[in-house]
Amino acid sequence: MVEINNIEKEIASNLLKINAIKLQPNDPFTWSSGWKSPIYCDNRSTLSYPDIRNLIKKGFCDKIMETFKDAEVIAGVATAGISHGALIADELNLPFTYVRPEPKKHGAGRQIEGKVPTGKKVVVIEDLISTGGSSIKAIDALRRAGAEVLGLAAIFTYSFDHADQNLKDAKVPYLTLSDYNVMLDEAIKTGYIKAEEKSLLEEWRKDPSKWGN
Repeated sequence: MVEINNIEKEIASNLLKINAIKLQPNDPFTWSSGWKSPIYCDNRSTLSYPDIRNLIKKGFCDKIMETFKDAEVIAGVATAGISHGALIADELNLPFTYVRPEPKKHGAGRQIEGKVPTGKKVVVIEDLISTGGSSIKAIDALRRAGAEVLGLAAIFTYSFDHADQNLKDAKVPYLTLSDYNVMLDEAIKTGYIKAEEKSLLEEWRKDPSKWGN
């Protein structure tokens, strides 16, 4: 059995407490993809809570120094990864850059803002891993620019099997501060959801594209 760290439980509990994660298994959200979903996650709201913001910053820094200790540059994925990435870079006293989904269509046409980390070892910061697609786009851009991407770090993951496979195929090691299974356990423990609602949330995660249709 995998031991769950206190930081994973604490992050999950706080995301639920401030409604950065909302669970509505009986009144699902509709994502931009058209998927029906019993969960909505927006970790940008954590920035408004200094205690939680600092908890996330410390969690990232500790895990990065443990897993990607040779990091030379921190890169945020635009837009949600920018603020947390900048906080981490400041704490670790490392250069910071951020990566857009695609190059700007005006001005200098940059996709990477800040000094391009050619030849440098980079850790990429994301707020959320869904399919892994936005993270992989940013990582591909950094690699094309000549950076060595050590890995990806995110606040939360839905723990989709296809996200794991996408990141594996892209040769991207990753870590997260918390995940879907930990969050469900915390949601039941704190009374956010009832035990019988857990099965609905577990079913969604198995095949989100067909759930609720």
